[in-house]
Amino acid sequence: MSMNWSRRQFLKHACHGAAVAPFILHARRAGAAPANERITMACIGVGNQGGHDTRMFLSDPRVQIVASCDVDLARAKAMAATIEGRYAKQTGGGYKGCAVTQDFRELIARGDIDTVMIAAPDHNHAVIAIAAARVGKDIYCEKPLAYTVAEGRAIVETVKRHGRVLQTGTQRRSVPMFRNGCELVRNGRIGKLKVVRCIPGRGFGIRGTFTGQEPPEPVPGDFNYDLWLGPAPWMPYTAARCHFNFRWILDYGEGYISDNGVHAVDLATWGMGVDLTGPVHVDGKATFPTSGIYDAPTDFEITFRYANGMRLELVSGGEFGVQFEGSDGWLHMGGWSVTASSDEILNSVIRPGEYRVRTGSLHHADFIDCVLSRRLPATHAELGQRAASVCHLGYISCRLGRSLKWDPAREIFPDDTDANRLLSRAMRAPWNI
Repeated sequence: MSMNWSRRQFLKHACHGAAVAPFILHARRAGAAPANERITMACIGVGNQGGHDTRMFLSDPRVQIVASCDVDLARAKAMAATIEGRYAKQTGGGYKGCAVTQDFRELIARGDIDTVMIAAPDHNHAVIAIAAARVGKDIYCEKPLAYTVAEGRAIVETVKRHGRVLQTGTQRRSVPMFRNGCELVRNGRIGKLKVVRCIPGRGFGIRGTFTGQEPPEPVPGDFNYDLWLGPAPWMPYTAARCHFNFRWILDYGEGYISDNGVHAVDLATWGMGVDLTGPVHVDGKATFPTSGIYDAPTDFEITFRYANGMRLELVSGGEFGVQFEGSDGWLHMGGWSVTASSDEILNSVIRPGEYRVRTGSLHHADFIDCVLSRRLPATHAELGQRAASVCHLGYISCRLGRSLKWDPAREIFPDDTDANRLLSRAMRAPWNI
């Protein structure tokens, strides 16, 4: 068999452990490759976090962004202009190679696109990611991995079946200080771990002047509202429903429980050493609004217990944080800081033979590293699924108003029909996974 594969043939057919991968990685990292030898990417959802992700990939010389996709056409066009402006500077002007579309399906169908960045609202993650994986594209998908436990598992299994690389956007996994903090906890620097407390936020972090009481209004001409809704139930359009503020509406998210919550839970379970499993018991209570379109929980207190006896708490509060409390001290991970009960803990050196976390590039670069090497990225699909699932379980307990038993191996609530119904959802036609 000939081994003179093109870059695209390699990426389409590569599997983990391919013998040619190290050579390909070495060749790319030497510097910027010619445009026709770079990893091609389509960016789907380019506002807010998606805009940040796009700019991060735009700064990677191994990547060529070839399409800007957003249901808000003005956003898609603005990002395309940014992309073309960056590449025009590199080529001396005249670059017009970035396609603009509102419909991600046009990009999934293109054979010249290697990877997709997905930063659409949570309720659309599964349909886009699964479609991309099935046609051989690698995926950078924003957190939470999926809107439900069942959709997340479907992403994991599809990615595995088709040999794809997927990085979930819980980027703190790739920040050295958080890696070191988890190593300190895992190696007993704060003694025997007693409890981990996660604080993701409280209420609604609404952007703009919206109140949630806004009446329906005409859909703007350059906004594809039907595609924005995707598999979610049809509801009349109002600007208060879309863009950043979808997070506070249960048809699209679970408020801070699964928004910032997944960032906190990912770090917490990593430090606890339970990030590839799940709890066996969850007990949650929450306050739900009684009017308006913003109906996600505003205040919540959720406790998870694991088979090894560890306890994880997810509690609404002001400032983001993950607090590890042990018999000999504590360690706190804030938004972008790590503190501890003593300098001795923070300055402790991890010795040979002790537990070490995976090392590598920062999050977006790590994804491209892994597209080339075919190894698992820092927050691969299974890790993304497990962190998001904890949040989903917490929400389900709050919604039902009672404690629940959970089987993390089978991902079901044993003998609990009502709870199991909430692990998935009916999708609005014609959408399916």
